[in-house]
This record gives sequence, structure tokens and C-alpha cells, in this order.
Amino acid sequence: MSKWLLILMLCSYYPSLSFASPLTLERIYSDPSLSGPRIKSLKMSPDGKIVTYLKSSRDGQVLRSDLWKYNLKTKDHAKLIDSKSIEPRSFKLSDDEKARRERQRITSVGITTYQWDRKGEQILIPLAGDIFLYDLASGKTKRITKTESFETDAKISPKGGYVSYVREQNLVIYSIRDGKETLVTSSGGGSIRFGQAEFIAQEKMRRYTGYWWSPDDTSLVISRVDESKVALETRYEIYGDELKTIQQRYPKTGTTNAEVSLLHYDIALKKFSALDLGKNKDIYVARVNWSPDSNRVIVQRQSRDQKIIDLISFQKPALKPRTILTETDDRWINLHNDLRLLKSGEIIWKSERNGSRQLYLLSADGRKIRPITNGDGVVMDVSHVDEMAKTLYFTANFKDHTEQHLYRLNYDTGRVTRISDGAGIHQATFSKTGEYYIHRFSSMDQLPQTSIRHRDGKLVTFLNQNQLTTEHPYKPYSTKMPKITFGHLAAEDGQKLYYKISKPYNFDQNASYPVIVRVYGGPGPQTVRKQWGGTNGLIDQYLTERGFIVFALDNRGSGNRNAKFEKAIHRQLGDKEIRDQITGVRYLRTLDYVDKNNIGIFGWSYGGYMASMAMAKARNYFKAGVAVAPVTTWDLYDTHYTERFLEHPKDNPKGYQASSVFPYLDSYQDNLLLIHGMADDNVLFTNATKLMTELQKRALPFELMTYPGKKHGIRGKNVRIHLFSQVEEFFTRKLMSPKSRKESMRH
Repeated sequence: MSKWLLILMLCSYYPSLSFASPLTLERIYSDPSLSGPRIKSLKMSPDGKIVTYLKSSRDGQVLRSDLWKYNLKTKDHAKLIDSKSIEPRSFKLSDDEKARRERQRITSVGITTYQWDRKGEQILIPLAGDIFLYDLASGKTKRITKTESFETDAKISPKGGYVSYVREQNLVIYSIRDGKETLVTSSGGGSIRFGQAEFIAQEKMRRYTGYWWSPDDTSLVISRVDESKVALETRYEIYGDELKTIQQRYPKTGTTNAEVSLLHYDIALKKFSALDLGKNKDIYVARVNWSPDSNRVIVQRQSRDQKIIDLISFQKPALKPRTILTETDDRWINLHNDLRLLKSGEIIWKSERNGSRQLYLLSADGRKIRPITNGDGVVMDVSHVDEMAKTLYFTANFKDHTEQHLYRLNYDTGRVTRISDGAGIHQATFSKTGEYYIHRFSSMDQLPQTSIRHRDGKLVTFLNQNQLTTEHPYKPYSTKMPKITFGHLAAEDGQKLYYKISKPYNFDQNASYPVIVRVYGGPGPQTVRKQWGGTNGLIDQYLTERGFIVFALDNRGSGNRNAKFEKAIHRQLGDKEIRDQITGVRYLRTLDYVDKNNIGIFGWSYGGYMASMAMAKARNYFKAGVAVAPVTTWDLYDTHYTERFLEHPKDNPKGYQASSVFPYLDSYQDNLLLIHGMADDNVLFTNATKLMTELQKRALPFELMTYPGKKHGIRGKNVRIHLFSQVEEFFTRKLMSPKSRKESMRH
């Protein structure tokens, strides 16, 4: 009897002896729950008895989201609304809605957002361009709109009297009591938009709305966006069977932005009042906040160069402007969503004024400001404020920059207490009363789990414990999980560079492994964190199973660090970032198990820029690179993002030139795989065609894969399988020696 036949017989009698399954791209993209529960938008009902959430499942080539609920008393999950049951049979997303979803990185269909009313009696559901209200008592759904036009950015007013939405670039409010619509604005159209966030606000400022309700339902602040002076760019979207010519008002760096103004609208009087933002119109409206008593509006006005933010107060009834705080920085100021207006008139504010992102308490008139946190690390976000107890809850990466924990702060005494435990990433969404919070946690060995906890951190119940039982879809692959270690290196200026190494599950200390450096490297995101990796983590496992080591390092410029670290890239991109990645490669070359001559680099978006720059500037360190959707020259990118780091082109022409890939192409040799979506409206496809042209002029070899009709995310199950198959095949061909391939196949 052969050895293999005996093994098969044993496995049939003793299932526990069966081999672990190899992870495949088909498996990764077929089962969305493989990397953890596919749930999002968790919200607690106002009475704290129900938690609702969106749950996605595979529907052909897309993910479809339905609304589910969890009853804290009975501990039962149930589908509240099946999106297909109320979704019109045929509909077409408007161009505005397509753009909005792309900006918000919404990847599913069906119910993509929802909102509870204040009383916890109804849930607002925008779906397929119309708006529905679900009544919890009756279990029935009422359709509010049924129009050919597409309604976007729907909201229930704070006290529940109205539903509001934007239709054809105008703001509309619907009285729930009367069942009647009121067209608040009527002159929107063409280059004029009311109540809509402009392109820059959505894509780069993370402001997705253009109107704000007062807490008492009596008035709104509405943005008026005039795009008439924004250059009209002709953009081509190449699909499999057609070519679309898109006329898009796209504010390239150094050009004119949309002009944004704000109007106050009194519903009872049907009266508009302009909010005076100053004579200089070349500014950004960053954020708008109402005071709890509805008597004051605070507008965050950001200067064009992003070195100044003014907090401007407009007090009713006169609504005259008064600047209560001015933040300045000689490089740039990062926007955030952590301004909290208290009933006392005081303001919670997050600032980097002392070099680290911390919380401050500001008096109502702005004359007094004092720090209320001073941790070793940065504050991520404010989760809840209990004004009666002078207590706030926040998350931060104090002490360990690769973790994130929930803290409680008494901002009167300054006492800080850590609530969460367990190494990893903790996130919290509090109920309105602050008694409970939805806790989301993951670590390197704990898949994302969701629970309800009391405000002191004690467990109430699990919504999804997500234990790795025999029934879990990831269980067959868990024994091939990569061996992951963390560490840090020193940058040229002495700052810590945190890294993560993912080794094959069957790692052999005496073998020699090629390495893929997985990089983002740009401002904002943090790659090296002690959390479950999700789909990206599964891709890393897929690559390690095939004999690669995957390495990640957060270079200077990456997020969630102090200002010195994040802002080191000011006025030139692709310099310190690449030098830090070289520091990582030099470290890898000291490891006996690394194939020092076969190290590649792979990145997407800013990571694609990093990969292309590395292949041009650091060819002695990287043998091969894959650049997906890379920026190749920053004069093609937008104002807000580009000028934040490089300033205006006329003030820093040398910085722009030095930050482009083109000055370094004479040092490029070969082994670049360039990938780009041919309908990308974020990093325009022109970035790729310019690079192709310059490489061809020099007769330099490269490989190319384009995706017709795909935007920046290049989404779709089979398309993603195809893309990562190309990546894996390319690196296998370029980095795997015959001996390494043989070893990989043997294992």
C-alpha cells in the first residue's frame, strides 16, 4: 500500500488528521466573512435595547448589505430589512451618488447607510435613489419619495420632525407630520450646488455633507458651492466596449477651487441669512457644528495653504462672526472631527499645537485654553462626553504606537483611566446616554469581535464573539497563518520606524526567502498595527504560503504619530519616505533567512507612488516592484491634498519636480509592473500613460495591466482575483529563484 493511500484512509477515519487547506484568491474573495464578520454601521437605539447594523453577503460579483438587529434582552439576531424586498427592480445610480460612494469607499450595494430617529421609533433608509422610513412598532416600511431624480445625503432632523435630502443640486425637506415637501433652495443646477459637499470636501477633507440641522429642528446651515471658476477638465473613461468622455470640474493643484459660502435658513420664517466668512473667498469650509442649545454655530475656516484654522462663532439672532480660536502651523494643520460643543458653552478641541495630537478645553469666548491630555502618543478620537460628570471617553495609542485603547478622562481633575485591556485595537461607539458602548476589538490572533459593554468596560454581551471554532470559515486555513513579529528601527533623525514581518507558517530558519515589501507610506494611514489584517492580511497569508516573506514599515509621513514624524515630508514627497524604506531593506539584508538579492515592493495609490519611486530612486535595494494606481507627477493631483504637503506650485516648483517620478527614470532599469483602472477619477489614468510614454521614450522595459471601466479601487470579485493573481505571478517570476520555487512547492 502506498504512503499517500494510507494517509487518505487515515484521514477518512480520523478527520482531525486532515491537512490544512491552502488559501486561494477565489476563497478570499468568495466568502466576505473569512476575514471576520462583514458587519458595519453599528448603532444603538436611543433606549439602548437594540443594536442595528449592516451585514454584507456575496450577491454574485458584489456584496449586498441588509439591515439587521440584535435584541439585548433576548440576545437574538434577526434581519430587520432585506434590501431586495424594498429595492426597486430597476434603477440607476446618479453620477453624484456614484461619486459620493466612491469618495466614501462604499463597496456594497443594497442598504449602505441608515439613521435612527431621536425617539427610537423609526429608521431612515436611503435606497436606490429614494427614501424609506421603517416603523419599528408595526414593522412596516413607508416610501417617502418616488421620483425619477436621485435623492442623496438623506437625514432625519434631530427632533424627528423632518426628513431632508438633496435632489438635483437643491435641498429639500419633508415634514413627517404633514407628509409634504418643501423646496428649500431652487436655484441649484449647473455649476451651483446647495447642500452638497464639493469634490475636495468629500475626497480629501472627509466632509461628506453640505448641510447641518440645528438640534431644535428650527433651522439649518446650508452650503452654497459655486464651481464656475473650477477648470473644466476632459477626462476619458475607457470601458470594455465604449469610451466615455467626462467633463469634470477638477481643481488641480495651483488652480482655482470651488467657492463655498454658508447660509442660515430659518424654517418658520423661510428666511436666509448669509454667514460672513470674510473677504477672502479662497478658503476651505472644513467643519460646521451647532451648540446644544441651537443658539450658536461654530465654523472651522481653513486657509488655502492649510496653515491656519479659525474657529468662527455665529451667535443668534444677529449671527455676527467672532473668531474665538486661531490655530497656526508652519507646515500644515490636520483636520479632525473631534470638536465638541458643551452645554456650558465650553469646547473640547483636538490640536497638535504642542507637537502631539492631544485634547484641550476651550472656554466659550476662546480666551482660555488648557490641555486635558498629555499622553505618550496621540489621541485618535473622542468617543463620548458626559458633561454632568465632567468626563469624556477617547481612544489613543498612548505608550504603544501599534495599539489603540479606550480611556476615560475626568477633564476637571485630569485623571486618566484606561478602560480596555488586551493588546490590540479597541474602538468604541457609545449610546446617547453614555451608559453602554459598542466595543470592536481585534488583535493579531483575535478575529474582529463585537460586544456591548458597560461604560466601565465590563462585558454585557457579545454581538459576535468570532471565536475560531471548527465551524468558522477561516478555521481550515488557520494553521497556515503567518508567523508575525514586530519591531522598530531608527530613522536617520533617530525617530522610531515600526515594522512588521510576516513569515510563512512553515518557516525554516535555514532557508532563504524572497521578500515583498508591502507599502502605503503616505500621510494619514498607519500600516503597522497589532490588529487582525482583514482582506489585506489574507493576501499576506496567501503570499507567505507561496514562499514569500511580507514586510511592512511605517516610514516618516505615516499617520498616528507626533507632528515631527508626520510632517517630516513637508515640501518634498518621495524622499524621506523612500530613505526610510531603504532603512528597512538594509535591516532585512542582515537577516540570514532573507534572500538579499530578491526583495520587491508592492503598493496601491500612495503606495503605488512609493513603488514606482523606489524602482527609479532605489534600484539597488528593490529588484522588482508593482505599482497600482500610482501618482507619478503631483501637478496632476488636486489642490487640498497636494498643497497641504507641497504648498502651492508657484511657491515650491523645485519640490514638485523633485517629488515626481520622472527626474529619476534614468536610474530605472526594469522589473516594474504598472496597474491602473482606466476610469480612475481620483488618481487619473493620465498618471499611468505619462509614465508609459516616458519609459517607452527611453526604450526601458516594464509590464502593464489595465482594467477597463474600473475606478481607483479596481473593485469586483473576479477582477480582484485577476489583479492579485498578476501580482503573485509577477513576483514569483521576478523574485523566486529556481531553488526557492522548489522549496515553496515542497512545503
